[in-house]
Amino acid sequence: MLSADELERYARHIVLREVGGPGQNALKQASVLVIGAGGLGAPVLMYLAAAGVGRLGVIDDDIVSLSNLQRQIIHTTSDIGKCKVDSAAAQIHALNPHVTFEAHPMRFTADNAMALIGNYDLVLDGSDNFETRYLVADACFLAKRPLITAALGQFDGSLTTIRAHEKNADGVFNPTYRCLFPEAPPPGTVPACAEAGVMGALAGLMGSMMALEAIREIVGFGEGLVGRLLMVDARAMRFETLRYARDPQNPLNGDGAVITDLSGHR
Repeated sequence: MLSADELERYARHIVLREVGGPGQNALKQASVLVIGAGGLGAPVLMYLAAAGVGRLGVIDDDIVSLSNLQRQIIHTTSDIGKCKVDSAAAQIHALNPHVTFEAHPMRFTADNAMALIGNYDLVLDGSDNFETRYLVADACFLAKRPLITAALGQFDGSLTTIRAHEKNADGVFNPTYRCLFPEAPPPGTVPACAEAGVMGALAGLMGSMMALEAIREIVGFGEGLVGRLLMVDARAMRFETLRYARDPQNPLNGDGAVITDLSGHR
C-alpha cells in the first residue's frame, strides 16, 4: 500500500489512466538492476527512483572523474574520486527516501552475473562495451529475466527490449540480442567514448527512454520494444524503428541452441 506521502509524491502518475494506483503499486513492488552508473545509468537511476521503483540496484566498479560530469548527471563536482555507486546512492536517497538502493561496487562478470540478475525482476544495461552487453544478454536469457539495453554513439543511440526466454503470440521464442547483433565488431573498430566523444544530452535522452521503457514494462501499457530497435539520430533529430526477428541459428534459443551457461564468457 502507498503511504499518504507516496500518494502525494506520485499524484501525477496516479491520475494517469494507464498507471493509476495499481500501476504505482506495481512500481513500488518492482526491483530493477542497472548495469553501469555512467551516461545511460545516471538518468535511468534518477527517473526510476523518482517514479517510485521500490528497489534499485546498480553495479559499477568505476570512480567519478571530472570528464564524467559532462553527461553523468547523477554525480557532482564534489563526488570526484568517489565510487560511482556511492555517489549514486547519495543522490537517490536525497531524491526519494522511499526507494531501497543497493550498491554493487564491482565489475559485472560471468562469475557474479547469475546471482546478481536472479535477485531482480528487470535488468537495464547501460554498459559501454560489447563484451559486457553480450554477457548481460546471455545471463538474462539463462536467468529468465527481461532486459532493456541501449547504446550510444557520438550523435546516435539505440534502444531495444529483450524477452528471449518468452514466446510471442505465435508460440515462437522472441529474438535474442544475438539475433540483432550476431557478432561483436572486431576489436578496435568502434572507438571508445574517450577517443570518439559523445554528446552529453544524448546520453540523457537515451537513458530517459530506457527508464520510460522500464516503467512501461513494469506497469504494462503501450507497445514495448521487443523485436523492435529504436534508433535515434541526434544530428537530424530523427527517430526510426527497425523490426527484427528470431534467428533460428542463434546459439541461445535457436533450433540448435548451444549456450547453456556462461562458461564462454570466462
